[in-house]
Amino acid sequence: MSNPDIERLLDFEHVKRLKAEYCRFVDTKQWARLRALFTEDVVFDGFGSAPSGSTLDTFISGISSRLADAVTVHHCHMPEIEFIAPGRVRVVWAMMDIVELFGDRSPREAPGHRGFIGLGHYEDEYRKIDGEWKIAYTRLSRLRLDPMPHDHPVARRDLNGVSENWLRGP
Repeated sequence: MSNPDIERLLDFEHVKRLKAEYCRFVDTKQWARLRALFTEDVVFDGFGSAPSGSTLDTFISGISSRLADAVTVHHCHMPEIEFIAPGRVRVVWAMMDIVELFGDRSPREAPGHRGFIGLGHYEDEYRKIDGEWKIAYTRLSRLRLDPMPHDHPVARRDLNGVSENWLRGP
């Protein structure tokens, strides 16, 4: 295997890890770390936490206030990765998310309900900046959305969460 092939495989792995971090940081409410995953000129499309075309600041403000007390689970699977130019990659991810709000709030995606289970895809573009991959564009499209009625069993919130710095070691 040549060096360019090995570099490409390493880039694939970095992009996959970046999306895994995105899901974990959203679910564990690590907003500053989430923000660091994006380019400054990132564009968002199709998100309930911010209108399409939102800036990074608008997205982080929207998602952090909307999901602060929510229980969420985000999964992304089966990446289809294409290099479109040096330092630019596009990926389609199959996705599933669970969003459960508390109190009197209802999600925009399921008015009159406590939450939802969504299935669909992310379409992302990544750019390599100073040797580091960042998300430069992300579009969320749902193929299915199952509203969670108010009488749906309430999620347990007393479970162990992920240790914030587990991967870094002691």
